[in-house]
Amino acid sequence: MMFNYCPPVDLQDLKSTTFPDGKRYYTLPDGTRLPSVTTVLGAQKKDAIMEWRRKVGEDEANRISKQATSRGTNVHTICEQYLNNQPSYMRGVMPDALEYFLSIKPYLNKINNIHYQEQALWSKKLGMAGRTDCIAEYEGVLSSIDFKTASRPKDRESIMDYFWQTAAYALMYEELVGVPINNLVIIMAVKDSPPLIFRERTEDHIEGLVQAIKYYKDKTK
Repeated sequence: MMFNYCPPVDLQDLKSTTFPDGKRYYTLPDGTRLPSVTTVLGAQKKDAIMEWRRKVGEDEANRISKQATSRGTNVHTICEQYLNNQPSYMRGVMPDALEYFLSIKPYLNKINNIHYQEQALWSKKLGMAGRTDCIAEYEGVLSSIDFKTASRPKDRESIMDYFWQTAAYALMYEELVGVPINNLVIIMAVKDSPPLIFRERTEDHIEGLVQAIKYYKDKTK
């Protein structure tokens, strides 16, 4: 399958800086510095993550985190190369990452007319910047799409921040391009289980996103 690319406008890439505390900031073309989407949305999870690290121990927490990060990065890379029509997208792929990828490949094939992939987006209105996985048509509908991996199945209520993340990119796209995106798609590869596909409407997650941004700003005053 060959995927079609049709970026509506040329957008600049952004430089990012990650600090020792894990926070990442992007520098806009005019020099403005904005926190990353993951930095802002991660603020609400910080206390829970610290409690989890205390519970399992630092060594085990580091092992699990490293494994999850590596898994996610590897699968994202395969997805990106596949959607970029690169014939060698499976070359040198680790077996576990390949298994994840193959489970979601039928859903990647529902994507076409790709506007952006791994493109930096930003919004001064939201006060955030980030790098979207994919802005494209999913089953013919323009969507903000994100690829996730998980060690076990997750329900909708446990991934609300994923919807806020994709909603943020949808709103950034609209601010930069002038075209609204009303469809959010999460394609999740799950270990030893069928993949999970979540489809939501942008408008249903704007309030949650706004509250998450407010929480971050209150915590960083």
